[in-house]
Amino acid sequence: MITVALPKGGLLEESIRLLKVVGLDFSAFLDSSNRQLEIWDTSHTAKALLVRNYDVPVYVEYGQAQLGIVGYDILREKQPNVAHLVDLGFGQCRMSVAVKATSPYRSALDLPPHSRVASKFVNCAREYFQSLDLPVEIVPLYGSVELGPITGMSEAIVDLVASGRTLKENNLLETDRLFESTARLIAHPLSYRLDRDGLQDLIERIRVETQGVVSRE
Repeated sequence: MITVALPKGGLLEESIRLLKVVGLDFSAFLDSSNRQLEIWDTSHTAKALLVRNYDVPVYVEYGQAQLGIVGYDILREKQPNVAHLVDLGFGQCRMSVAVKATSPYRSALDLPPHSRVASKFVNCAREYFQSLDLPVEIVPLYGSVELGPITGMSEAIVDLVASGRTLKENNLLETDRLFESTARLIAHPLSYRLDRDGLQDLIERIRVETQGVVSRE
């Protein structure tokens, strides 16, 4: 039996749509009255777990799910021991540095050494500023990181940006892009190699469908 870890939030609807196309219907997760966190698909051939985006690779790495759908940003941040299989092409956003629009900084390199940078993506932020050879203090925040520069607690933030509307509404300016992020299909490495329950066939169907969507676009 195949178990898939699905992410709560913005990636869920498109993830369910994709899986439905390849024969696994977990649409019950989209019913607002449903409080179940584990369900069977409608043909009773596979199960899905509904978990936080951050936890998807954990369930896959530890073998509670053979497959998972998660944002590339999470994979870059956590670097889990999972097999990276397919770029699914949806959930497009970017990891960026942002500062107050009224500040004199227009690039990360403009920041003074030992500035404070707020982020929930601590490892991504640290890696980026190390690549610039710019020493900064990374301040871990797991709520509204935009408040860092607004309150003066930090000179900058590193966060995901989609439309940029939240930044503009809070008078923040995007200065640098670290990388682009989309939803990715991941697998438990041993499960992928053993190919039980037709796992690789399912992966191939997802790959073909994803390529078909890209070519149609």
